[in-house]
Amino acid sequence: MALRPTLILLLFLCWTLPLIPVQMLLVKLQHPGRKWLPLYYHRVVAWLMRVNIRVEGRPADQAPVLFIINHISWLDIVVLSTVVPVSFVAKSEIESWPFFGLLSRLQRTVFVQRNVRQKTAEHRDEMQERLAAGDNLILFPEGTSSDGLRILPFKTAFFALAEQPVNGRPLTVQPVSLGYAKLNHMPVGRRWMHLFAWLGDEDLVPHLWRYLKSGPAEAVIEFHQPVTIQDFKSRKDMAAHCHQVVIEGLSDINAGREPGLRSLPKSRLGPPEEPATEDGGDIALPEK
Repeated sequence: MALRPTLILLLFLCWTLPLIPVQMLLVKLQHPGRKWLPLYYHRVVAWLMRVNIRVEGRPADQAPVLFIINHISWLDIVVLSTVVPVSFVAKSEIESWPFFGLLSRLQRTVFVQRNVRQKTAEHRDEMQERLAAGDNLILFPEGTSSDGLRILPFKTAFFALAEQPVNGRPLTVQPVSLGYAKLNHMPVGRRWMHLFAWLGDEDLVPHLWRYLKSGPAEAVIEFHQPVTIQDFKSRKDMAAHCHQVVIEGLSDINAGREPGLRSLPKSRLGPPEEPATEDGGDIALPEK
């Protein structure tokens, strides 16, 4: 059983190490390829890790976009990076991790110190600059990873970005559901979700090793309808809407259902229907 993960890791290093100086150069030169190389890089990594990725819906096509996504695992980074050119917003501790911190920097991750309020404005300004430059950002508003079966509350402070226009127009915010549906061609369910969910202070390497020893997997990404702050009365309402549709998507993924109808912002529901009336103009009441 150790042969397969060892081979995968060797192939991963053979693919990754030669591309590190290439991406370093692209980032230093501010070349457009710095956004696209990670996309193709992660597609090969996903293939090596035997992750089939199924996409429902489509990402918003007018950059920049702030993607709001539930967070389950380190594997989320690989899966999400195969679909659209993105950078992530991540906790500052990741920047100092050996090797993986370097890979994060090369994907131009925005590192934030979440428990240092004095840094909040500085981090917000950095993210706004990146969005103004046309970069798509992925935000995990739970603030940590969950168990893949439920979604933690979204922190409304993270939605402050949406209150500021970008290049003269409201920022596009797109909620996205991410789940892991199959392992060895069978539904994951509660029994096997621990192979994907990376929780708490669990060390990365042992979890990575256990996953690589398992069979082929299927990840599902569902892109929901994009919204802007203009669809809501406040960022709190926006956070509540995004939370609801992401829950709906994850529920369908975990149950193996096709995507169903999703909640819409109240501003898109149209005016309430007038109650039915009879000829005299009185409201029609149900018979007892």
